[in-house]
Parts: sequence; structure tokens; C-alpha cells
Amino acid sequence: MSIAFALLLVVFIGAFLIRIPLAYGMMAAGIVYLVASDTDLGLFAQVTMNGLYSKFVLLAVPLFIFMAQIMNDSTVTEKIFHFAHAIVGRMPGGLAQVNVVNSVIFSGMSGSAVADASGTGLVEIKAMANGGYPKDFACATTAATSTIGPIIPPSIPMVIYAYLSATSVGMLFAAGMLPGLLLAGMQMVLIFFIAKRRGYPREMWPGLGQTIGRFLVAVPALLTPVILLGGIYTGVFTPTEAAAVASMYALVLAFIVYRALGPRGFYSMFQTTVRQSATVGLIVGGAFIINYAVAIEGIPRAFADAILSLSQDPLVLLILINLLFLVMGMFLDTMVLLLIMIPV
Repeated sequence: MSIAFALLLVVFIGAFLIRIPLAYGMMAAGIVYLVASDTDLGLFAQVTMNGLYSKFVLLAVPLFIFMAQIMNDSTVTEKIFHFAHAIVGRMPGGLAQVNVVNSVIFSGMSGSAVADASGTGLVEIKAMANGGYPKDFACATTAATSTIGPIIPPSIPMVIYAYLSATSVGMLFAAGMLPGLLLAGMQMVLIFFIAKRRGYPREMWPGLGQTIGRFLVAVPALLTPVILLGGIYTGVFTPTEAAAVASMYALVLAFIVYRALGPRGFYSMFQTTVRQSATVGLIVGGAFIINYAVAIEGIPRAFADAILSLSQDPLVLLILINLLFLVMGMFLDTMVLLLIMIPV
């Protein structure tokens, strides 16, 4: 490891410890590396801009953010919540079970844990608190169920992973469905036993008529993942085009079907989308310059050799990599972790 790379690590870790935003910390570390290695600073702009604008698939990220924001700012999330309530509300720990099912459905629209937690999560926590559940349990359940968002397609982290690893986005989406449903199923089983032990209440079943009524009201929203994934797997459009089509469909739902969004609401929603997309763009751009330094220093090969020296068994390697991501995930955001570690 060169002195320049050591300085990069010092600046990056230092920026993290003093709570400088990660994007700026990575950019600062990259600039320090270029200066210390006597490299033309023009390379900074070249690496970051080429990375951001060279892949069409990255356009899906702001589109998925836009779609999730539409769902959150309109009444779509409430329609989904009421439908989930009618299906699983009468199970032990009813509202917590609703929380899981709600996240599964919303995951097929947002692709983001943050969008799930900030949108449907607020409705779920309030409902659980009013229903007699401890607030810490309500918050913990919502935080846990929100992690289904990046697993069940569409998934923003999967789009980033596909870009970094030259993998098919459609294949990644297909691969995420079963693990996402298994995760949701295990969460529901755990809630069942906790609710039984602690005596958490069940919800009253609204009856067949109301259940059918809530389903019919929610059908237009439930069709969003069908349109999105159906279009991809039938080859009608690419994942990026699918994100655009789904965003347009979400606009139709908000403005015409549910009539829950006006011009002012749209402007505010658009501002939020631009801010969130810009944040992701800065993080991605900062990570590219870090990746450049990592590649120049030969870190991927050294890291691979170190891991392979421990074991060459595929299962053991997967366990080691998962443990590494578990530890690093305690400190780094998912997006940053992917951008730094996947090339390695």
C-alpha cells in the first residue's frame, strides 16, 4: 500500500468520524490521493463524470425514487395498508403482521428501505401505537420490515450492483423475489410467537364485503409491480424503461385514479425527488474516484488472495463475505458499501 493510498484512508476515515457527509468525504479522500500520487486533478472530473453518465441503467435510480415519492405523497400507501389490514389483521400481533405484508407490497413499487420506512412506516407506527403496541416494538418492527424493500424487486441497490458487476438487472430482480418472500415469512413467524407470548391484540376482521371492497380500491396500486416486472420479463421494455413506465403509471394513479395529488403537491414531491437523486449521484460519483484508487493500488487482487488463503470452499467464502458486509454495514450506508466493496 502506497503512502498516497494510506493518506486516502486517513482522510476518508477522518471525514466519517467527524460526520462529514460520506459523498464529500470520499471526494476529499480521492483528491488527496491524486495530489499525493502526483496525478493530474483533471482525472477526478473525468472518472466521476464518466462513471455517472456512461451507463443507461443508472437512470432507473432517480425514476424509482420518483415513483416511491409519488406513492408516499399520495394516498396510495394508505390504500395498501387498509388492504393488508383486511388480509392478516386478525392474526396474533395483527398490526405487526400488517406491517410485514404492507412492506412486501410496497417493496414492489419503491425498491428502497428508506422510502418504505419514511412512507408506509409512519402510517404503521402510528397505527400500532394507537392499537396498544409498545412504541419500541412498533419502531423495531417497521425498521426490520423495511429491509424487504431492497430485496423484492424493483430494487435500487440491485440496479447499482448490476452496473458495478455487469450483471443483468432483470436476472437480479428475479433472484430477489424468493429471498424477499422468505424474509417476510420468517418475520411473520417471529411476530406470531412474540405476540402469543406478550399477549398482543388481534384486529377485528372487517368482513368479506369490506375485504373485497378494500381489495378493489387497492387493485390499481397493486398492478404497479405487475406492470413493472411483467414488462421486464416479457421483454417489452428494459429495466430503465420499466422504471419510466411505472413512474408514469404512478402519476396517473395519484392525479386521476385516486385524485390525491395537486400541482403544489407535485412540485414539492419533485423537489424531494431531485434532492434524493442528487444525494445518490454525489455518493456514486465519490465512490468512483475511490474505486479508481483501489484499482490502481491492486487492492482487489490482494484482498482476493487474502480471502482465498483462508479457504477456497464456496460456502465458506460466502459466509466470510457476509460477515464482512455485516460488520461494515454497521458503519456504512448500503449504497456506499456496494460502490466500494463490489469491485473489490
